[in-house]
Amino acid sequence: MHGRLKVKTSEEQAEAKRLEREQKLKLYQSATQTVFQKRQAGELDESVLELTSQILGANPDFATLWNCRREVIQRLEAQKSPEELAVLVKAELGFLESCLRVNPKSYGTWHHRCWLLGRLPEPNWARELELCARFLEVDERNFHCWDYRRFVAAQAAVPPAEELAFTDSLITRNFSNYSSWHYRSCLLPQLHPQPDFGPHGRLPEDVLLKELELVQNAFFTDPNDQSAWFYHRWLLGRADPQDALHCLHVSRDEACLTVSFSRPLLVGSRTETLLLIVDESLLAVEWRTPDGRNRPSHVWICDLPSTSLNDQQPQHTFRVIWTTGDTQKECVLLKGHQEGWCRDSATDEQLFRCELSVEKSTVLQSELESCKELQELEPENKWCLLTVILLMRALDPLLYEKEMLQYFQTLKAVDPMRAAYLDDLRSKFLVENSVLKMEYAEVRVLQLAHKDLTVLCHLEQLLLVTHLDLSNNRLRALPPALAALRCLEVLQVNDNAIESLDGVTNLPRLQELLLCNNRLQQPGALQPLASCPKLVLLNLQGNPLCQIVGTSEHLAELLPSVSSILT
Repeated sequence: MHGRLKVKTSEEQAEAKRLEREQKLKLYQSATQTVFQKRQAGELDESVLELTSQILGANPDFATLWNCRREVIQRLEAQKSPEELAVLVKAELGFLESCLRVNPKSYGTWHHRCWLLGRLPEPNWARELELCARFLEVDERNFHCWDYRRFVAAQAAVPPAEELAFTDSLITRNFSNYSSWHYRSCLLPQLHPQPDFGPHGRLPEDVLLKELELVQNAFFTDPNDQSAWFYHRWLLGRADPQDALHCLHVSRDEACLTVSFSRPLLVGSRTETLLLIVDESLLAVEWRTPDGRNRPSHVWICDLPSTSLNDQQPQHTFRVIWTTGDTQKECVLLKGHQEGWCRDSATDEQLFRCELSVEKSTVLQSELESCKELQELEPENKWCLLTVILLMRALDPLLYEKEMLQYFQTLKAVDPMRAAYLDDLRSKFLVENSVLKMEYAEVRVLQLAHKDLTVLCHLEQLLLVTHLDLSNNRLRALPPALAALRCLEVLQVNDNAIESLDGVTNLPRLQELLLCNNRLQQPGALQPLASCPKLVLLNLQGNPLCQIVGTSEHLAELLPSVSSILT
């Protein structure tokens, strides 16, 4: 046995490591406690830098200690000469690089570097760009480093063309680089501004074609990488819709005025104001949302004083002026009857998508054909299937409706984990199509029955609808936005899975509500209907609450104004 090395057993090794960890923990806790004591005592000197270096060198994500270092540096700036301060900053930058080598994705380290360089009179931005390049060489998807590079490029006034060339080099090396694709989406609008379409508008057609060629190479090379698909969707996006007043409605019976907008707004905020002028006189009115929650909404209502509905005057002119930021929109209604409304001549592009140029429509058609070719090669690629749906949606939603539904069915089979999301997206598109058909026919009746809907949307577009049929779908609830349907008289929601009626409130004209074969459990669930003053017919047949003894009496007491309740 003599002369032989003793080999430690695994238990002995584990115990040695445990003791080593305990010793490190004691030192870590001791150093941290000392830093906090010195900070509390106001002793912010170089010893604090030394102590925090010991801790941050091993754990760069201790945010409080980075705050301590900043406090020390700020104090030393007033005490040291420029030469001494330069030495201190150089040492700090070197320390930061060592921390980044420990953890290249440390929020605190990158933030501290931004703070430090922002205080220097003449930072070496070229060196910082080289630093970014080195770290991105190791991990081109380090979004912390990408964020820092954008900061450095902005401070150094690097031309966008140079940064775009940098993204070219990284994308060419590895297509799977979401940060690099995203950076291109920030740089291209700067290089090719389109003032008519805002900061996030379209690209010129020649630039668009070049980018599409690049991104096609990416997803034909690796169809399962999502980064190129997201960039592709950005390329094919349209400009944001312009602000508009969609519809203005005045009712003499309810003595109120309702106006709907192209986007949610908060009336009375610093940036959003509404003025109502009746017969050239400015009226002081209180604006509210249909559901009474007074939060950002597409639809706003105000009560009209009796003087503005003078029976002696056959016609009144109502003008609503919407001021948002530096822009102003208005809508004018000349009313001479019990009810009046005006709305813009909104086309489908204005309602749900911005107008496409002829050139871009050609590009979209070409992209659709390319994606269909790829889908034949990769029949179970979910990104390709979704992109085909979105392209058909952008080109002509009504023309491609049947084919789009088939693609949705295939996509759900390929990606069952996102079935609920896909059902909601499909429902959104079908509601949009139905609204478009209603607009083209210029009717006030909307049929949404037998569409397998799971969600309702765009209810702000239905301000003038009098009859809405939602029967035979998969709806579990009716949203609060339903209160925007100020003209609704008949609502059919038979054969769904409705469990709550919280969204059916404050509908001033609702007369008939059909809720057969849903999942309403208790009579108390119908309490919101008491806020609908003209409701006279309520059909609840086939709901579980109908099996409860005394339901009819309870409902008669709960809804005394409803003359016919069928259970």
